Amino acid sequence: MKHIPVLLDKVLETLGDIKNRTVVDCTFGAGGYSRAFLERGANVIAFDRDTNVVADAEQLKQEYGDKFTFINKPFSEIKELNSDDFDDVVFDLGISSMQIDNGERGFSFRFDGPLDMRMNANSGKSAKDLIETLSEKELADILYEYGDIKKSYMIANILKKNLPQTTFQLRDLIKNPKDVAPVFQALRIAVNDEMGQIKSALISVKDMLKKDGRCVCVTFHSIEDRIVKNTFRQWSQPIGDPRLPTLTSSEYEMLKVFTPDDAELENNQRARSAHLRAVKKL
Repeated sequence: MKHIPVLLDKVLETLGDIKNRTVVDCTFGAGGYSRAFLERGANVIAFDRDTNVVADAEQLKQEYGDKFTFINKPFSEIKELNSDDFDDVVFDLGISSMQIDNGERGFSFRFDGPLDMRMNANSGKSAKDLIETLSEKELADILYEYGDIKKSYMIANILKKNLPQTTFQLRDLIKNPKDVAPVFQALRIAVNDEMGQIKSALISVKDMLKKDGRCVCVTFHSIEDRIVKNTFRQWSQPIGDPRLPTLTSSEYEMLKVFTPDDAELENNQRARSAHLRAVKKL
């Protein structure tokens, strides 16, 4: 399935006029956001740890030259940039269609393949490795925290006893069909430290964003959405003790929240859980 950028129109609306501004696309994926930014006259710095997207990035580089820079690293490495390097930052979190639809990547229970799930297939432990090396309690905690699975200990016990090697083996070990997708999701999040990556990147962005700069996040999972929402609320709080006259205004303004409309949902079912949240540096 072709990857369709989620909430792209609303991302562009939130950013406003980006001509001659530099936008960091923290999740390049298939390049849908980056291309849209470039078409509107922006300079783009894109991050992605997935080596499989390098060819698409090179294609944009050929088309746009120095206006496009690709960094094949996790977006938490945005801290390597200088605060004067960019104006706006955009995160399209979660997983891309290309990753899900490639059975060899091990992300989906719809295709049989190695139980991998690494966004960078050359680095870190795979889902198979996690199941084999974590304790039953550690595995159960991951399933509960990232998959909201009530019988997490029972499933963790089954997985530890059987040690699945492929996606179909994992799928077939899960007795309740309703738990299959949450188990795959929980393992994927843990394998790629997705929540840690988000927290680390946002910490860096807060100190680096310039006046009038915007940080835009499109989330798909309740945990990552809660992290973004609470972080942006914290940024937009007034500074100081509200009982004292020295209270100063907040550094950030929270902008309008968007969710997909019916037309987008009809065109792209994978947008159904998406939320767009954004802040502007004052």
